[in-house]
Amino acid sequence: MRHHHHHHDHHHDHAGDHHHPHDHNHPGHDHLHSHIHGTSDAEKAEELQALATSFIEGFRSAEDKTSYLRLAGVPFHRTGSDDLVQHLVDAKIVSNWQIGTASPAFASRELVYMPFPGNMVEGRETMTFTYVSLTERTDNDLLEILSNRLEKGDLEK
Repeated sequence: MRHHHHHHDHHHDHAGDHHHPHDHNHPGHDHLHSHIHGTSDAEKAEELQALATSFIEGFRSAEDKTSYLRLAGVPFHRTGSDDLVQHLVDAKIVSNWQIGTASPAFASRELVYMPFPGNMVEGRETMTFTYVSLTERTDNDLLEILSNRLEKGDLEK
């Protein structure tokens, strides 16, 4: 079953079927954030995933990780919600494999579990950048960073 992907300013994992309480098939947009016009959300998601995969592969193979991040335009400092400067202290790559789905069952407190056949299990990686100040910690997802840069026009084809 294919469904329409709609990306918000926060991260959703859209690999395979998933179940959560909000609807991705709503008509129209009453959100207050901007979208890239001229490409579908599905195309944008594919493009972002391809960019993220390339970025992660490059980071892994880079001998000088700091220079790689600098050349890629990853900020080493950002302003926190309390206006204090946060510093980049960690870059984390996590591998996940979706093994199946679990969704609410009708008239039951149990979940309906559907494991995927082996050939449907797909791996995916995420990368998170951690910034800290004396008072705050912020974890920024690579897909969010790339999405924001794409919307600003920083990542032209």
